[in-house]
Amino acid sequence: MALNPKKHEMPTQAPEVRAHNFKEVALGYPVEIAIEEANRCLNCKNRPCVAGCPVNVDIPGFIMKIKTGDFEGAYQVINETSSLPAVCGRVCPQETQCESKCSMGIRFEPVGIGRLERFVADWHNAHATEKAAAPEPNGHKVAIVGSGPSGLTCAGDLAKKGYSVSVFEALHTAGGVLIYGIPEFRLPKRIVAKEVETLKELGVDIETNVVIGKTLTIDELFEMGYEAVFIGSGAGLPNFMNIPGESLKGVYSANEFLTRSNLMKAYLDDPKTPIQKGGKVAVVGGGNVAMDAARTALRLGAEHVYIVYRRSMDELPARREEVEHAMEEGIDFRLLNNPVEILGYRNPDDPRDPKNGFVTGMRCIRMELGEPDAKGRRRPVPIPGSEFTLDVDTVVIAIGTSPNPLIKNTTAGLEVNSHGGIIVSEDGLTSRKNVYAGGDAVTGAATVISAMGAGKIAAKAIDEALRQ
Repeated sequence: MALNPKKHEMPTQAPEVRAHNFKEVALGYPVEIAIEEANRCLNCKNRPCVAGCPVNVDIPGFIMKIKTGDFEGAYQVINETSSLPAVCGRVCPQETQCESKCSMGIRFEPVGIGRLERFVADWHNAHATEKAAAPEPNGHKVAIVGSGPSGLTCAGDLAKKGYSVSVFEALHTAGGVLIYGIPEFRLPKRIVAKEVETLKELGVDIETNVVIGKTLTIDELFEMGYEAVFIGSGAGLPNFMNIPGESLKGVYSANEFLTRSNLMKAYLDDPKTPIQKGGKVAVVGGGNVAMDAARTALRLGAEHVYIVYRRSMDELPARREEVEHAMEEGIDFRLLNNPVEILGYRNPDDPRDPKNGFVTGMRCIRMELGEPDAKGRRRPVPIPGSEFTLDVDTVVIAIGTSPNPLIKNTTAGLEVNSHGGIIVSEDGLTSRKNVYAGGDAVTGAATVISAMGAGKIAAKAIDEALRQ
């Protein structure tokens, strides 16, 4: 049978429907399509796709199981190295990782590895009845700071080896950026809750509403009997542009905007944590977070949503799939434009408005691409005299985040770089003995799967150190 040169399309909600609800956009492969897509895999001997996966999932191994209809067997193959398969199948940039190495991609479209991983994880979650079995305790205790992808991965790997693991989460719900940062329409919260529940079945203790650096310190964790600590606290400190008007009402960081919607359910008719709905919204930035914020604003009732990005479409860092979905939903891309001022007015008769007014627009300048910068990307250069004003009443700044300084400011001897990222060795060890770190707390904002890879590396190093 001749191989299909194209990967099977992912079924999705129609754009005109999904733009007005928070239900998941991608609907997942049905069984027959999953098997057909699996049959496109060449089962290469050199397995280049595995090398492209930060957690080294046995990709040909689980795809072979799909070919024979052994979907639970496929899940167990993935579960050997990945603690979050249903998450990874949805949000990881497979197109630049495993799928970019796929041998089918040399002549045709690569195998839809991410779509198959999602299929397998969803099948398991829908059909599995047995709980994960907790292994025999090995007598060692480890503390994990943060319940995002790096923390959950480190916790899962250590729990499978018999460690007593406690995860300390600052918010009231476990999941980190998977819960507060990624919208329901891309990653349903029930998926994250299921992955967290599996870790609990392995014996992982999750303590919410604990802010390490405030409620407890790293030193106090050691005093409580933990022999090692892994810091996976993420990059929750938003960056701003430092332009006039950023303190106006109606200006949000993407972190705040998405957290209010995702975690605090501000989309409800009578929310406890409100958010500005409707009107015209400008989202500044071109990454996945910018796409999430823009598409969330649309679902919250915005009449028009702009993406304002200072480079061209070719330089947009967001996943191509997310960009295409945003365009299909009617997001207005204003590329090669950069904000220079957020405009507003004061209402002296409004007692809620003692200092700052409300957004009335955003002044931008058109850009052109000049010479390459240090990263090889052509540097955007303002075009003199090209300024114009966008008529908006909400602005969301989505230009990146930095590690929160709380932990490093309360932990003596913890070295950080100029960007606030914790400095670690190749195995995740910090400048403090038995203190490890990984994910966005080290690198700044990056991908879910890279954070998971860091959690795996640290778990291996912790195990080797404590078993000596």
